[in-house]
Amino acid sequence: MSKTSRIAGAVLGVAALTGSLAACGGESLEKEKDSGSASAGAGAGAGAGKKGPLVIGAAGFTESQVLAELYAQILKDAGYATSVTTVKNRELYEPALEKGEIDVVPEYAATLAEFLNAKVNGPKAPEEKPVASSDAAATVAALEKLGTPLGLKALPAGEAVDQNAFAVTKEFAEKNKLKTLSDLGRSKVKVKIAAGDECEIRPFCAPGLKKTYGIDVAGIDPKGVGTPQAKQAVKDGDDQLVLTTTTDATLESFGLVLLEDDKKLQNADNVLPVLNAEDAGAPGIAEALGRLTKALTTEDLVELNRKVDAERAKPAEAAKAYLESKGLLK
Repeated sequence: MSKTSRIAGAVLGVAALTGSLAACGGESLEKEKDSGSASAGAGAGAGAGKKGPLVIGAAGFTESQVLAELYAQILKDAGYATSVTTVKNRELYEPALEKGEIDVVPEYAATLAEFLNAKVNGPKAPEEKPVASSDAAATVAALEKLGTPLGLKALPAGEAVDQNAFAVTKEFAEKNKLKTLSDLGRSKVKVKIAAGDECEIRPFCAPGLKKTYGIDVAGIDPKGVGTPQAKQAVKDGDDQLVLTTTTDATLESFGLVLLEDDKKLQNADNVLPVLNAEDAGAPGIAEALGRLTKALTTEDLVELNRKVDAERAKPAEAAKAYLESKGLLK
């Protein structure tokens, strides 16, 4: 499953948000309980200052798997025994994180904040009383408020962000002098958007583009979020704008460029580690992951995704090469 399907959850409403990883494959948690049953006890040792084993959770798409490998390797370098397990969706891995079956997961601030908002305050809460915004600090604060009573600890977010974004062809951008979504609004050029069909009604897609930027949306071409078909439709000129993500590693191959979300329509889906507070609360864990978070950029994520998806590197190999290149391993 691609990361674009994951990010669709943040854009396309509560149902998609809570189920955006439903199609991903992964190991069963029952197996994890059996093979990693020491996780709770050993993790508790980690919380007490002992470097016991840690289970890193990954969702079933490239970026999450690479991030999990980055977490596992930098924590191993800090003296912890680590393993990575892939769990098919957030509905499974978030409760497992609460229970200590998983100790650490790479997450996205706004998406997890609204997931917990729905879990704690009801399924309509993200639409009626959203807690996420384009303000990363406020979004992380809201995430912490919701997560703490559940035994979750959100570490500080970094610069790297995987959020919804809109792209056009380089030729279209040059012809209309476009660098930002505001530029597109001012151009008064009509655009058809290649996206999921929900784009027509979701506030972070067509309605938001119209309201925030004054963009003249002529229609939606329901080819999915960031799919090859959607990007090809824009490349071919059938559509003018495609909904994708800021870490899409294939834009260049389609001759596409992102337009800057200069008025910050999208929520702050900055990458951050989320831990089981009891089992993985040791200062050394936060320190090691913090060094990685500070180094990681959105451009780094794009390149890591490209290494795996285009160059067929294994996530563990790509993660190791990145950590070494940044001097993050001893």
